Amino acid sequence: MPHPPILRKPNEGRTIAVVGDIYRFLATGEETDGKYAMWEAIVPPGGGPPPHVHSREEESFLILEGEITFTVGDERIVATAGTFANMPVGSLHSFKNATDKTARMIISVAPAGLEKMFLEVGVPVKLGEQPPPPSKAEIEKLLAVAPNYGVEIRVPGH
Repeated sequence: MPHPPILRKPNEGRTIAVVGDIYRFLATGEETDGKYAMWEAIVPPGGGPPPHVHSREEESFLILEGEITFTVGDERIVATAGTFANMPVGSLHSFKNATDKTARMIISVAPAGLEKMFLEVGVPVKLGEQPPPPSKAEIEKLLAVAPNYGVEIRVPGH
């Protein structure tokens, strides 16, 4: 039996803060039979994850507002609204909001599963709330949990 259609209005969807960024889930693997997951990411100035590698899923990004700087290997790409980026399995990448304005983008992964890591680590928030700055405990939890999801995080100094 196929899963039912999903319709999320702009203020709907489970919303969590993950190490300083806010993720609003549009579709999870439970809702797509594991084919993909998709969420809106609200990335405040200075936000974004350290360099990391996914061993299981492709990850794609569509910038909706603001500017995100992607680092892929040694290359840096400044992406503005309308820019699409796809990171194949095994590619070392990171993204950062290096501006003073909040950025917004759609992130999707295929197959699904990575969203479970964020749901395990993240803190529930209301949409529009300012995310708490990442605590040392939250960062340590992410580093501890990531390998369970096939993610290798390369934190400078670790």
